[in-house]
Amino acid sequence: MKRRAFLGLGSALVAASAVGGWTLTHQTEQPLLLSARNDADGRHYAVGYRLDGSQVFATPVAERCHDVYAHPHLPLAVFVGRRPSRESYLIDSRDGALLQVLASPPDRHFYGHGVFHASGDWFYTTENDTAEAGRGVLGVYRVENRQLVRSGEHSTYGIGPHQLLWMPDGETLVVANGGIRTEADSRQMMNLHAMEPSLVMLRRDGTLISKEQLPEQMNSVRHLAVAADGTVVSGQQYEGDPMDRVPLLAIKRPGQAFQAFPLGEAQRQTMNQYTASLAINDTLRLLAVTAPRGNKVFIWDLDTAALREEIHLPDCAGVAAVKEGFVVSSGQGRCRLVDCTGKVFVSTPLLLPAGLWDNHLRLV
Repeated sequence: MKRRAFLGLGSALVAASAVGGWTLTHQTEQPLLLSARNDADGRHYAVGYRLDGSQVFATPVAERCHDVYAHPHLPLAVFVGRRPSRESYLIDSRDGALLQVLASPPDRHFYGHGVFHASGDWFYTTENDTAEAGRGVLGVYRVENRQLVRSGEHSTYGIGPHQLLWMPDGETLVVANGGIRTEADSRQMMNLHAMEPSLVMLRRDGTLISKEQLPEQMNSVRHLAVAADGTVVSGQQYEGDPMDRVPLLAIKRPGQAFQAFPLGEAQRQTMNQYTASLAINDTLRLLAVTAPRGNKVFIWDLDTAALREEIHLPDCAGVAAVKEGFVVSSGQGRCRLVDCTGKVFVSTPLLLPAGLWDNHLRLV
């Protein structure tokens, strides 16, 4: 089944202009938006666009990708295969050249996320050990001559690891263990009544620092955002009764326990038991979350947890912070710039191709 209706992979070219009060400069000075997309026939692409709509590349890939991560100082990006993919793709972000098809080892598959170390020498991915009842692992890859070479793996101390990010020290990883066991080449959930979601901190060498759980066993910890002060926010996907009142956001502030984020009941209901992508704007101290089942983008004050804005956006997908606020992609409509610098937040369509953007985007 196609998750979204395709509305075109073409690009719109515009001269430098003002969009919603944000002046787009020459394209080489604009961020490069990286994301995964499909076309009307179900073909998969790794794409890069400038925010004025100009296409940098659209590279065909064999499997659907989920998230994408750029190398800290080389023009490289890894488009990570969507669970239970056995392929990820290393791409030259200047022209979209496919440099490597990264195959998962036997009895492993990718979970859609990864990160480069700040040195640029290492790449880590969340993976499933299908030979040992869904044991979560971090695949460790060394960057050698613009290729990724597997060096080893670490336990994630949980089942079904999804997103991982660096803490501000650049040496500590935070991992969202979704708690859901799946088998090889399948998305079927095998342990819904024995789920073990958790938030794990570990050192880069795999040493466990902490493991915390929310009270609701079926509240799968999925996606993450980390602030510069070390605040971690997670978005959940609840697998229990659709009528259960379960907090779908959680927060771990420095020195505090992992606990529910104070989410308003109206917003919780709108989310329909599912959150997608999260981003934190450190300068503005704002948290943005996409809720595609409710067609809403929510923005909160990170410090007070006050709801600042909710924006209707059909099948909203990825979100990333920019100086003015956030850029949000959509599976069925236009990507948007949300300018959060004024008293009233302004949401403006961008001249990027509309529709069929996948769950995440990155700006580099």
